[in-house]
Amino acid sequence: IGPAMAADLRAIGIRNPRELAHRDAFVLYQALCAHSGKRQDPCVLDTFMAATDYMRGAAPTPWWHYTAQRNQVYGAV
Repeated sequence: IGPAMAADLRAIGIRNPRELAHRDAFVLYQALCAHSGKRQDPCVLDTFMAATDYMRGAAPTPWWHYTAQRNQVYGAV
């Protein structure tokens, strides 16, 4: 997570990375869209999926490895 994504997470109430272990990536994505007042790029959801999985104990994986899974689970966002 870079500085911009960290700022986005703080904007939607995430103060500590450990909090991501108990959060739903899609709900985080929806919260950021609502907070910003615009649809975020779907790669933001991929990044949230990677971060939440990592904080639950998964191996570190680049966000783009989640694109296929996001498309399968959520379709067009």
